[in-house]
Amino acid sequence: MTKPNLLLALTILCLPLSQLRAETAASDAANKSTDQGIEALASGLNNKPERLEWLQDNGFGMFMHWGVDSQLGSTISHSLVGASDDYVQRYREELPKTFNPKRWDPEFYAMLAKTCGMKYIALTTKHHSGFCLWDTKTTPFNVMNTPYGKDIVREFVDACRKHDLAVGFYYSPEDFMYSHSRGETIRRYGHQPNPDSDPDYIRFIKAQVTELMTQYGDVNVFFIDGAGKKPAKEQVWTLQPDCLITRGAIETPEQTVPGLPPSGAWESCITLGTQWAYKPEQLDKLKDGARTIEILIETRAKGGALLLNIGPRPDGSMNDLHEDILREVGLWAFANGESILNTRPWIVTNERDIWLTKHKSEGTIYAILTRQGEWHRKERREFVIRSAEATAKTEISVLGHNGKVVEYSRFKPEQVAPRFEQKDDGLHISVLRGLRYTDDDKWVNPVVVKLTNVKPSCQPPLVINGKASGKSGEVTFRGELKSLGDAKKVKVGFEYREYGGFVENMYVDEWHATELRETSQTGSFELKVKLPGRKTYQWRAVVEHPRVKLAGDNATVKLDP
Repeated sequence: MTKPNLLLALTILCLPLSQLRAETAASDAANKSTDQGIEALASGLNNKPERLEWLQDNGFGMFMHWGVDSQLGSTISHSLVGASDDYVQRYREELPKTFNPKRWDPEFYAMLAKTCGMKYIALTTKHHSGFCLWDTKTTPFNVMNTPYGKDIVREFVDACRKHDLAVGFYYSPEDFMYSHSRGETIRRYGHQPNPDSDPDYIRFIKAQVTELMTQYGDVNVFFIDGAGKKPAKEQVWTLQPDCLITRGAIETPEQTVPGLPPSGAWESCITLGTQWAYKPEQLDKLKDGARTIEILIETRAKGGALLLNIGPRPDGSMNDLHEDILREVGLWAFANGESILNTRPWIVTNERDIWLTKHKSEGTIYAILTRQGEWHRKERREFVIRSAEATAKTEISVLGHNGKVVEYSRFKPEQVAPRFEQKDDGLHISVLRGLRYTDDDKWVNPVVVKLTNVKPSCQPPLVINGKASGKSGEVTFRGELKSLGDAKKVKVGFEYREYGGFVENMYVDEWHATELRETSQTGSFELKVKLPGRKTYQWRAVVEHPRVKLAGDNATVKLDP
């Protein structure tokens, strides 16, 4: 026996007998349930078109990251990477002994999600640490071996079904404790054994997925994170062909909304704070309600689904500030949910602070008026929508408001009603804010205008990013104009901002614009800009059509000294 194999043997001998038995059971279960021609079926497995359309229609959900390390307020699972053997041992043996979420109330989360206009919830059944929130036979590192001693996944599923929410499971095939128990160092890059190729690891993954897909009825959404996606995905679709797999099968940008959205169905997962799992309030920086609503609007205007994450406290309850923010989102969605459900992108995503969505099967658009500051009741404001054109059948309304009455006013209905007029420069709309959302009347969130039977006013141009390079004090931005649309001439340039970081990039959405240069030809263009060095910038190419302005994707460039 070679030294590496001797080390592995000694490591296995040191494992608890219960864990050895559990992992033996995992292999046996996998052999019975997964080795029945799944590989032959794999090439034909995929998301069904109707399930992808369901996500586009119902693109707002709640993400819940939770596990034994919520007791520490640490990042979920990742503190194990590079941890000492003592830390790992205490994580595996001590944390389960004190995990007793007596205030866990899955119905509370289901009802809150429903109030917010969400259509599904995804729970971390198992994150990278390997701790399972269900009654599993594959490992003793699970919720049944804690003081709580009840199947949290079962309770979660029952609550979702009771309140007519789609059931979503997050699952990580990549398992730090599985790796560590086999004498491997816990790591992300070069994770060993390889969950995509090691036969025992694959059997372990398939056994766990089999439990999740056979013990809880229909699972509507499945989110696969980390290495080992292929065997997990095959097992999900073999057992439940109608299950929608997001991460692992479609684009799922993390902690960002793409500047240039992916085609088809996609899902962006974003935290309400800076961390996926619970983080003590005084240490976290939360997005406020207004910013959260803006992120939801942008995601839906670009055709994506927003999976908005919160992390329950160790006792199962919710951070009070998280709840307050979601209640604000819920109030907005209660009045305006029509503008973000069953919708698709319009010919442009936005005209500055006016974001636009289109009903999927009608000539109806929704103009979402963001960043209006304190817009008081009884106050009328005027806007111009340049990408849409009225027809003889066009009608206008404000979502949530009857357009007839404003409380504590003597306005006649014709003074309250929204109005529109088509002019040469665009579709002019006039809107009075009429509903009393709060007692202090300081509501700052978007008003939504519904316009039926409208048509596009133009064929938009198309611009994409090239490459950017720079050194201290100067950066060269490059872009490519792919199409002028229906214009003879357009203007091209760039926008940029200092990059706050992977998580922080969603806290602001303010851009600085360069000069615009007129062109009548497609092709490449570039511009040098003086900027402070030793910083990273986010940037994008832009094109301005006589009626609309569009941008390329969000890219980054770091200025060297």
